[in-house]
Amino acid sequence: MTVFSVRHAESDDDRALLERLWQLFRHDMSAYSRQLPRPDGTFRSERLRAAFTEPDWAAYLFRLHGHPAGFALVRNLTGPGPIVLNSYFLVNAARRQGHGLPAALEVVRRHPGDWEVAYQDANTAAVAFWPRVARAAGGDGWKLEHRPVPDRPEVPADVWISFTVPPTTV
Repeated sequence: MTVFSVRHAESDDDRALLERLWQLFRHDMSAYSRQLPRPDGTFRSERLRAAFTEPDWAAYLFRLHGHPAGFALVRNLTGPGPIVLNSYFLVNAARRQGHGLPAALEVVRRHPGDWEVAYQDANTAAVAFWPRVARAAGGDGWKLEHRPVPDRPEVPADVWISFTVPPTTV
């Protein structure tokens, strides 16, 4: 039995599950984005909605021992420009157990090409994690760049890591 799995999320059940995980993700990210929930207590979810309605997006669901453990949202699959890992999340119980790197690599290797991932300098786990992913996915040819957050001058610039995932040979 596979302990940790990554699969493309497509069904209505997958979407409902990801909507619940999304709230946990946005709660975690509010420490860096400084965004509060809406008056009804939920966080905005336009990106999650796009992953199920837009043709150049994909959603991936992670499971640990059959339980929901996280997700990844990918956009710009049809270009032009790099593919973007828009959102990446593991529940706390699945973190620091060796699942994050293989999950991220499985997602990016499904879509060879140029990639970008944004994170925040204050997120020390992400600062350590994403260069490891970039190195494992594409070697030492990755780079970092700080970019202002659009329409959010009050928050620190995001760090963008860029790397290339080569096609796999079978």
